[in-house]
Amino acid sequence: MSSNENSIFKSIDWFTIILYLVMTIYGAISIYAAKYNFDATSLFSFETFSGKQFTWIILSLCLGFSLLLIDRKFYEAYAYPIYGGMILLLILTIFIAPNVKGSHSWIVLGPVSLQPAEFAKFATALALAKLFSTYGFNLNSGRNMAIAVGIIMLPILIIIMQNETGSALVYCSLVFMLYREGMTGLVLFAGLAAVVIFVITLKYADVPFMDITMGEFVVFILLMLIIVGMLHIYCKSHFAARNVLLGYLATGALAIGAHYLGFDIHGYLFFFPVIIISLIYLVWEFIRMNNHRILTTIGFAIAGMCLLFTVNFAFNEVLKPHQQMRIKVALGIEDDIRGQGYNVNQSKIAIGSGGLLGKGFLNGTQTKFGYVPEQHTDFIYCTIGEEQGFVGSVAVLVLFLALILRVIAIAERQHTAFARVYAYCVASILIFHLSINVGMVLGLCPVIGIPLPFFSYGGSSLWGFTTLLFILLRIDASRSQYGVW
Repeated sequence: MSSNENSIFKSIDWFTIILYLVMTIYGAISIYAAKYNFDATSLFSFETFSGKQFTWIILSLCLGFSLLLIDRKFYEAYAYPIYGGMILLLILTIFIAPNVKGSHSWIVLGPVSLQPAEFAKFATALALAKLFSTYGFNLNSGRNMAIAVGIIMLPILIIIMQNETGSALVYCSLVFMLYREGMTGLVLFAGLAAVVIFVITLKYADVPFMDITMGEFVVFILLMLIIVGMLHIYCKSHFAARNVLLGYLATGALAIGAHYLGFDIHGYLFFFPVIIISLIYLVWEFIRMNNHRILTTIGFAIAGMCLLFTVNFAFNEVLKPHQQMRIKVALGIEDDIRGQGYNVNQSKIAIGSGGLLGKGFLNGTQTKFGYVPEQHTDFIYCTIGEEQGFVGSVAVLVLFLALILRVIAIAERQHTAFARVYAYCVASILIFHLSINVGMVLGLCPVIGIPLPFFSYGGSSLWGFTTLLFILLRIDASRSQYGVW
């Protein structure tokens, strides 16, 4: 072994590798428990899913340590070609992949099936890191922001064409990296507001109020609060915020008075003109004060109203029936415990039955009798909850917390934009996978087929996360060579 390789392995973050080993082995044991039956063979038998997973772990370790031997400069120099190659592979997958449960996202190579979308994550992260390391790069430039968003959106669109929406959504997590690198918090606020408007509009779509639905009424009130709040906090235009608020309160009092006098008030004919009049007033305030942030506030309000009027169309016409039902189940609009809600219902029963300490290893009845479909893949967390209880469930979350905090610490100690951006991409993807997977197992999120990193069964998932993590470790190991001069 050369002195350079010796130096690299001395600089490797071994704590992260130990966490990786603990989580992958913990995952393989959980997979054995999830598929255990009375005739089960050895934990390490290749006839079992756990035995196959241990094989994937050994191959992943070989892959990981091979990545550590590659010079860091290779990842920087070939970031764009790697990204381009993965994009071509994603496109090719659409045409050559067989139909698996309606999805064309798996390439079959003899006895092995690989999902390119899992490997495109590290390629996208490398491309973004390369972009951000360009001399003089500034994210606040419209052109640079457009390129960064384009790099993220391209794999999303191709994966959606493969009919693999869940995997596509993972790439949206990279917005957190953009925020760390200087993107305005308004984007995150806009995303949060859009989700809230979507959920409220659907959740209360069947509750009538003032000739509209309760959901639409709540969203109108929310838009008014957003306008006043942005004027006061974001625009620092306290005078305009006060006037708009007084206008809303006055018209609200007028509406209440008219209601008690017996006049019928149509929601749209009342709220829509009120908001439009307030926006016309804000246009005048912008002309008078030349405060461009007022234009942003106007844009937020208009976008919010457009979203309100398109939620039902998008939900009913764009989403497929099974996707609609999954969202309805997650929001509690429908139960459907024999259909789309079956997995989640059984998963919650399994976790709830585990109690504080669980039923014990291989003693989970929900698990043993196969009540939860896909329990060794996307629903592996409920196996842990049933057999190891609250303590085991929290232990898994603590392991992920330790790994994510470690990755963030690695990101913050880097001396180059390339390394820092790549590390935050890794952290963002891990946070998204953990949040969505645990959320859907607990019934807090729609079921979208997101695996739990290092725990769920599958070679593509494990290899994808191994590649993502070990490239980071290789880049971090060379940080002393890129110190501040």
